[in-house]
Amino acid sequence: MNVLELIGREKELFEDDVKTHAKELDEQVSSGRFLVIGGAGSIGQSVTREIFKRNPLSLHVVDISENNMVELVRDIRSTLGYVEGDFRTFAVDCGSREFEALIESEGPYDYVFNLSALKHVRSEKDPYTLMRMIEVNILNTISSICLARNSGAKKYFCVSTDKAANPVNMMGASKLIMEMFLMRESRSLPISTARFANVAFSDGSLLHGFNQRFVKRQPISAPSDVRRYFVTPQESGELCLMSGMLGENREIFFPKLSENLDLVRFSDIAEKFLDKLGFQAYRCESEEEARRRVGELIPRKQWPVYFFASDTTGEKDFEEFFTGKENLDMSRFSSIGIVQNEDWSNDNLLDAFLCEIDAMRSQTVRRKADIVRLFNKMIPEFQHKETGKYLDGRM
Repeated sequence: MNVLELIGREKELFEDDVKTHAKELDEQVSSGRFLVIGGAGSIGQSVTREIFKRNPLSLHVVDISENNMVELVRDIRSTLGYVEGDFRTFAVDCGSREFEALIESEGPYDYVFNLSALKHVRSEKDPYTLMRMIEVNILNTISSICLARNSGAKKYFCVSTDKAANPVNMMGASKLIMEMFLMRESRSLPISTARFANVAFSDGSLLHGFNQRFVKRQPISAPSDVRRYFVTPQESGELCLMSGMLGENREIFFPKLSENLDLVRFSDIAEKFLDKLGFQAYRCESEEEARRRVGELIPRKQWPVYFFASDTTGEKDFEEFFTGKENLDMSRFSSIGIVQNEDWSNDNLLDAFLCEIDAMRSQTVRRKADIVRLFNKMIPEFQHKETGKYLDGRM
């Protein structure tokens, strides 16, 4: 199925820029040693493919998901084949001692790409998952930067999110706090990052859920009033590679808004998705009706769908890749904008954050209110949208 058609585009976003800088990218990658963290996730797999096809000296991929890592290798072998360099995968946790031993024994690496993240807004529903989000998005990032620097890395890339720009949910706020720490760590190691939109059909996303519901012959549910920007998996890999290889210290790459990148409703994609599969979307008035009429509608080439107005915690009314306070370079690339940062980190604030997190983790009781309060201390303008409802309460 053509993903571009489903998200309303005809052309890959970064095609021209990738072609323009093809020689530079090929030369840098082919002479480099790479470590990709979180390489079995949707974005991580795309980044791994972009590096692999440019024949690196070595490419080591780390991810906690053993099954996804196996599929990554099978997919690469079945499409791109083999390279002369050293390509290996390691099913280890990037916050573990085994990860530290791997870097010490298998390194040094010239470039470290960190694609590991808890990316779901729904992950803030309870304090336990929320604390793990902090561990993965912030603490593991800090520790992996230190390991990369101590092993002699030339460059560190870490993926961020558009939700870090004026965040309204804890996931976006965690990534903005991560960016604060990136600023501090960039004093001793060049670091770049990228913010981008929803990756269409990435693991765990709503669009990926459309595929799952179709395979399992279950109704499809989607908000009718939420409009988002989408990039393809390949585009996500290209943007990360461009930032990691061509970005200067403290720069954040993001897709330029143009006629090629437009806001799309989830419900509209659902209808196109079903149409491509030979079904007409049949709108039901409730989840219960959609579940009940599966056996009746599907044989008639109609698929039960339930579209609703969004009312869950952390949903942003619109997406943005930068704020009015950030300095932009919109001329270097045709399809990529760049946030150019000075080191705006506050050592006292960052150290206090780490102390408070350590204190919270030492306690057996977890309270979401304490974490929200700490995030507000870090980001005074943080407008957390708490409705008391979460996506786990939806079909």
